Amino acid sequence: MPAIGWLFLLFALALILGSLFMLRDSSNSMPISKKKMDKIRKRKAEVEADEKKENEDKW
Repeated sequence: MPAIGWLFLLFALALILGSLFMLRDSSNSMPISKKKMDKIRKRKAEVEADEKKENEDKW
């Protein structure tokens, strides 16, 4: 493979790795407020209750 091919390959690899590292570093930078988290937990409990009821109805 010519040298330019290796350069393109290294450049593509560097872009992919750089993107993955940036994604990892920014993954937990958006905290959720307590009010919103309570709302999420309440909705999750409702959905689980509905699913449990549907499963009981099937049997």
